[in-house]
Amino acid sequence: MPGRRHGPRLRDPREDVSADGLDADESSSASQQQHLSLPDSPSSFRRHHPPAIMTRRPSNSELGTAADERTALLGTGRSRIRIQSAHGSPRAPHLSRNQSYVDSIRSARHHSRANSWGTRLIRAISDRDRHESSSSSAGGGLGAMAESKGSIFPDDRVWYDQFTSTDWVHDNIADAHRVKALRSRKDFWGRVYVLFDGAQGWILSALVGFVVAVLAYVVDVTEATVFDFKDGYCARAWYSSEKTCCPHGPCTDWRDWGELLNGYPFGEMWTEWAVYIAGAIILASISCLLTLTTKTVVPSAYRLTTLDENLAAEAAVQADNEADESSISPRQAPEQPVAPPMIYYSAAGSGVAEVRVILSGFVLHGFLGFQTLLIKTVGLVLAVASGLSLGKEGPYVHIATCVGNIACRLFVKYDRNDAKRREVLSAAAAAGVAVAFGAPLGGVLFGLEEVAYFFPAKTLFRTFFCCITAALTLKFLNPYGTHKIVMFQVKYVIDWEYFEIGSFILVGVLGGAAGALFIKASRRWAKTFRRVKVIKAYPLLEVVLVALVTGLIGYWNNLTKLPVAKLLYNLAAPCDDRDNNLEDLGLCPETRDEIPPVLLNLLAAFLIKGLLTIVTFGIKLPAGIYVPSMVVGGLMGRLIGHIVQWTVLTWPDWGVFGTCAKMPNSCIQPGVYGLIAAGSTMCGVTRLSVTLAVILFELTGSLDYVLPFSLAILVAKWTADAIEPLSIYDLLTEMNSYPFLNNKHKPVFTSELADIVPRIRRERVIDISNSPLVPATSLRTKLELLHRAGELDGGLPIIRDDILVGLIPAPDLEYALDSLAEESSSLCLMANVPSIDDSDDGSPDPTDFTPYIDPAPIALDIRSSMDLVYECFVKLGLRYICILRDGRYAGMTHKKTFVKYMRELEEKEREVFR
Repeated sequence: MPGRRHGPRLRDPREDVSADGLDADESSSASQQQHLSLPDSPSSFRRHHPPAIMTRRPSNSELGTAADERTALLGTGRSRIRIQSAHGSPRAPHLSRNQSYVDSIRSARHHSRANSWGTRLIRAISDRDRHESSSSSAGGGLGAMAESKGSIFPDDRVWYDQFTSTDWVHDNIADAHRVKALRSRKDFWGRVYVLFDGAQGWILSALVGFVVAVLAYVVDVTEATVFDFKDGYCARAWYSSEKTCCPHGPCTDWRDWGELLNGYPFGEMWTEWAVYIAGAIILASISCLLTLTTKTVVPSAYRLTTLDENLAAEAAVQADNEADESSISPRQAPEQPVAPPMIYYSAAGSGVAEVRVILSGFVLHGFLGFQTLLIKTVGLVLAVASGLSLGKEGPYVHIATCVGNIACRLFVKYDRNDAKRREVLSAAAAAGVAVAFGAPLGGVLFGLEEVAYFFPAKTLFRTFFCCITAALTLKFLNPYGTHKIVMFQVKYVIDWEYFEIGSFILVGVLGGAAGALFIKASRRWAKTFRRVKVIKAYPLLEVVLVALVTGLIGYWNNLTKLPVAKLLYNLAAPCDDRDNNLEDLGLCPETRDEIPPVLLNLLAAFLIKGLLTIVTFGIKLPAGIYVPSMVVGGLMGRLIGHIVQWTVLTWPDWGVFGTCAKMPNSCIQPGVYGLIAAGSTMCGVTRLSVTLAVILFELTGSLDYVLPFSLAILVAKWTADAIEPLSIYDLLTEMNSYPFLNNKHKPVFTSELADIVPRIRRERVIDISNSPLVPATSLRTKLELLHRAGELDGGLPIIRDDILVGLIPAPDLEYALDSLAEESSSLCLMANVPSIDDSDDGSPDPTDFTPYIDPAPIALDIRSSMDLVYECFVKLGLRYICILRDGRYAGMTHKKTFVKYMRELEEKEREVFR
């Protein structure tokens, strides 16, 4: 907000973090295994605290004391606690952090950011005229603007803390001042700066699209080869997959393990089975061990509420929250019960739910860092190659968003502004879908429909450019060896008949119901099996059990043994003897009598795959749900397609069938039903609609079947919403208690703002009616009360005679308090008083907190409609709203409070319709 100002900070050179704190380069100590781990902590700052002073302002000599990376973070009078960072990096051992409130551990958030490549380039270009521009006092030059605005919006600001929300308003205002300062230059180099600044977004979009396509190529090629290692290897080139080794079918170059071992020790068939199971367990275990290295422990006070056992996080054991007795502040109450911290693994799952929450302005440290990117990419290859019922398409979204987050560090405009950063993250997430399905248009719509929270026209066009760049790069790389960018492409040469519309609607209903039931089953499985103490304590054990069950059950069915992407192609493709990509699975009956055995095989595969998908989803592996859900739906759709085919062949003379039965094998194409059911089931799981219709169109390239696809998906969404209102991502978001406001679904509000306004507590406001000077100890106590209430990104309103005159955000207040030389004896200025002057040398007064105060916080009357409150939080991205009654301060409501109210309201609505 205008009027905020932060003083200069020293940066710890041992750490390098991104603007969101979403980095995987973290500091920890191997000797601190008994302490809580925190997410990737941003750079720490050391401040020298001089001896105690008894005046409001320390002496100039004390303020001038130099500080370096070895200076103590806190004085001896401040409580300290040692922490261990998320991933155990030993680069910064014995790091001390300020613990400013009870029952949780907080890292220092006063960080500067490393100079990005764009900053260094601009500095190099402008080095010759920097002195002239900085000394200019007229003409509106860049130096003059920097001088006038530098105190308000400096390069450095207080870091966004873990599990807090981005201040969209502040970031937009800061970017507006940056743009105005940039455009104030009218000389040649000033115009170059403006052009370069405008090109940065396009450069990032192209770079992200290219890197995402390269990573997708590496994953696609590698996982195909590693997957086939469970069955054998290519004697001609061991690094080749079976398809590459024998492109025209079985050949002598491919050696099965049973043949290689001469049937030892169980016979050829049983030896191959044993090797297959062992390979699946080993690959899944390695992937799980890699995923577990991204373990992040978050104290309970960081969350909206205390979590129950869920799909994405689990409660940590109480012992993990213990700390050295010497490190506990006297102000703490260790005897009070402490809620167990939350544990999440940033590389586990698909990550789409968390990406959606991050794009809404939420902060998850370490979730988009380089270490997460590396581990998720390698772990994904091993997880998919193990043969488990999981896909790689969903994790592509998370991987692409990691690439976008890391690429933002190249340019200061995106590196230091979280609102601008999320424009790039939206484009990157869309590129992930574009390379996953080979559908650039589907990727753009995915970003618009699912993950993006703020999607202006400029972001839409850059997202389109990013997706096209990724698709072109993947086209040149040719990962599938077909010169196609889609994972499979099917063409239907026979048009559909009118009597099939009823069948298509039925497929859509069944697909939507299957997707909704999958969500219910996954939630039930997480609340029952995963609550077993042994399973909860040892995630690797669950992975081994799932891999073992998958090998024991899925190996003997020729359908479930295939990789999910290859199986989906065989289910959707029409029967064509000229198609070399089709496996000999017996899915193409030539007569009516051959259809019943096919139905039995499909039914068995449907039950097996459905069960395995339920128990696999949520394990600690990089795993997506897109293609597995499509496979389950494809099996069901193919089953229905063959039933319709059998019906037409049985009663060929029905007038409604026309000449359909007289065609070879009838005009019914079971593959069409398989693909329609695949899209319908995925719609039931994810609730994507238009995006799915476009993706199916891009997979087939056939305009004739756009209408059946769209009709089935429309019916599937209606059916799924009626059975289970939540999508799989809504479920994960709700169970993790992320403060996510769904901007696509607004409950029916009949209440007013007064219904969620808490009573005014004097300890939650700063009253300057008697004096603008407030003791620092009093401010610290109020800040700790905010923290203990979970409002890490809250604020303290400043009132004078019950009139709201300002608000100081909690992160800014904590930074200001930490900057004091001696907190116990300092008086802080909380209002502009002309009679109180700064020192003669012009150095800033650390006890003057007015630069951190927002003089015009957004406030609503207590009688305001709840619809208006919803619009303010969603459209403006506010974190809190002050409340007035007849012009006088009446309270303040936080975004998290409003989210909790919305969830209770939605739960009541669900109970009414049950």
